[in-house]
Amino acid sequence: MRRPRVGVMIARGDLAVEVGYQRLAEVQEETLWLCEAAHLPVIWATQVLDQMSKSGLPSRAEISDAAMGERAECVMLNKGPHIDDAVEVLDDILTRMADHHYKKTALLSQLHSWYRDPATADVP
Repeated sequence: MRRPRVGVMIARGDLAVEVGYQRLAEVQEETLWLCEAAHLPVIWATQVLDQMSKSGLPSRAEISDAAMGERAECVMLNKGPHIDDAVEVLDDILTRMADHHYKKTALLSQLHSWYRDPATADVP
């Protein structure tokens, strides 16, 4: 069976204008669900690591936002004088996040960030 080549870009700036900022996270989450069910690729776009690509330093919110991009098939970055650094940081973030998801579903595996080796931990 042949299918048309189609995908969905979640352009969050435009989406926020259409649905309001209060519903932005909810609607982009539902869009990800619908696209997964329909087997459509998703492009995560609009200001991903935007401050970093322009100034060289990301905001905390940008890091969390970029991590959510792991659930899409593609993440789009804008141009800027520090775009090479932004690509490297995005690659690192997405590589780390891939260990926590399988097909856009959280794996709920062991928390390595909080793991303490009982053999070396101080016992009170």
